[in-house]
Amino acid sequence: MGGVEFNAGSWLTHRHVHEGRGERVAVRGSVRLTYAELSGLVGTVTAGLRSLGLQRDDRVLFVTNDDVPMFAGILAAFSGGFVAVPVSTMLGPKELGKIIADSGASVVVASTEHKPQVEQAVASAPELRHLVCDGDAALTAPAGVASSTWTELVAAGEREPQERRAPAATSEDSWALWLYTSGTTGSPKGAMHRHANIRHVCETYGEQVLGIRPDDVCLSIAKLFFAYGIGNSMFFPLSAGAATVLEPRRPSPAVVAERVAADRPTLFFGVPTFYAGLLAGDLPDDTFTSVRLGTSAGEALPAPLQAKFTQRFGVEIIDGIGSTEALHIFLSNRPGEIRLGTTGRPVPGYDIELRDDDGERVPDGEPGSLYVRGESIALGYWRRTDASRAVFAGQWLSTGDTYVKSVDGFYTCLGRSNDLLKAGGIWVSPGEVESRLLEHVAVAEAAVVGMSDAYGLDKPVACVITSGEVTAEELIQWCRDGLAAFKRPRQIVFVDELPKTATGKMQRFKVREYLADLAAPSGDRAAPTTTRGAHQ
Repeated sequence: MGGVEFNAGSWLTHRHVHEGRGERVAVRGSVRLTYAELSGLVGTVTAGLRSLGLQRDDRVLFVTNDDVPMFAGILAAFSGGFVAVPVSTMLGPKELGKIIADSGASVVVASTEHKPQVEQAVASAPELRHLVCDGDAALTAPAGVASSTWTELVAAGEREPQERRAPAATSEDSWALWLYTSGTTGSPKGAMHRHANIRHVCETYGEQVLGIRPDDVCLSIAKLFFAYGIGNSMFFPLSAGAATVLEPRRPSPAVVAERVAADRPTLFFGVPTFYAGLLAGDLPDDTFTSVRLGTSAGEALPAPLQAKFTQRFGVEIIDGIGSTEALHIFLSNRPGEIRLGTTGRPVPGYDIELRDDDGERVPDGEPGSLYVRGESIALGYWRRTDASRAVFAGQWLSTGDTYVKSVDGFYTCLGRSNDLLKAGGIWVSPGEVESRLLEHVAVAEAAVVGMSDAYGLDKPVACVITSGEVTAEELIQWCRDGLAAFKRPRQIVFVDELPKTATGKMQRFKVREYLADLAAPSGDRAAPTTTRGAHQ
């Protein structure tokens, strides 16, 4: 085993007990845990996982809500030398089943709430050996797969000898965390992160941009299965001996207001779509008085939205960009150094280059494809050689974003270098949505693009040619039924033809132009010739 010995699970938990911080509150979830209690639970769950017969580098996959079992389970996987694979709870059984099978997970830990899709998904997971439910009753498992509850797993760990609780002697280069992303290409791929990557994002963005300190309390809108969320809710607070707030419910302005009032967070991590929702809500203007700093990532934060939020709630927001492949944010504004409408400057510890189509660096003021280099870059994609070669270029990561740099070093996002888009800060592949639409008997052709809403945030919109009777509402529901809800088109526009090249390739830029023209005030555009109706 090469590399310096280092275990991220031990560094985030047991270290604080050894250094005298055991009585500090670490977790505010369905129960509160001090660092000593969290360390003890992580050790017990580590032993419980070992009692299942797991070996080094076996994958433990989580389809769970943000709460103590998921939190302690991920840390125990790190500690035990296994690989934690937190997966989106928004996926349907077909999408989820593909990821479980692709990861080769030995154990799946699931929340009761996600029982229907999990039970269907694990039916086609050939390497699965154990299914664990964090609720009161075990889930139905396929033949040959043992099914138990979280309580039983913890009890099994308590029966194990003390030495089975000890962290594995992993190295900086050992696998720790796989995060699935559609990333720069459409199909989900597991980005493989080392133990050292976790420490690196804490020492760079956590320490040098957030300035996180032991008295901070962190509340994140992004869940633990996101790279952004696991950094906000686990890596940064635990690295500093601070506290994290875990909220298992789906975030809403009302839920956030409740948790802010109860837990008084000092750091609030959001995404542009949610900041827009908070502004649209009827929250009191003093809701966020405990928050010293807000952050935003996932998609570019429009300057008007940022200014309105700060003016109303008195919270400074630093916008940044990260990626699943880089584990967290590598380009960001700084507290007290915010330039609205930009993504700021490189986070210390990362190098940024903008390149043209020939791979040459472009001068300041000229657009180029964004490349980043830093110690938190993933090792590559699991079982995806071609995608890895396309995205990971030596020490550099090609992000697929187009940026421009000002002469004084601030970077501004100009959009994607390909057709992928983000909805609510989550990658959406237009081709995936188009494929779902084309499965409908009444759809002949479809084109999906991202269009800006009233806040300047991209949402999927579909232009559809029909071969039978169907309504926009029916097609949106069709997409909801077959895909994760965030991937659904927010609008359906029925057309008679789609713009294509002479060879039949779709011209998405012309679809965008057409929809933009359609959305313009009537006095600013020509009458449409192809639309037959729309639904917002």
